[in-house]
Amino acid sequence: MDHHSRQVLAYEFGNHRDAVFKQLQALLEPFGIRKFYTDGWGAYERCLEAQQHQVGKANTQRIERKHLTLRTRIKRLARKTICFSKCEQMHDTVIGLYINRYEFGLQL
Repeated sequence: MDHHSRQVLAYEFGNHRDAVFKQLQALLEPFGIRKFYTDGWGAYERCLEAQQHQVGKANTQRIERKHLTLRTRIKRLARKTICFSKCEQMHDTVIGLYINRYEFGLQL
């Protein structure tokens, strides 16, 4: 997510592994991002240089708000609903369709 415009630049769906972050980092490379504001997840510290990385809640509130909106609008992300699916591919597809529609304005 761009820090100033609040636009989602790219997304990657997966578990908390370094490989998933590296895939996201590759998607973000064309944007020339020089500073990453993150939580304390270990992959960020392992994959980013110290001067390129800042940990803290002050700069991650907007992305956390986007995550909450996503969980609210897509009920299948709430585990206790009838539409919850354990299929990772289904989550990836639904989240991807939502982001493409509401963040990128694409009609698929």
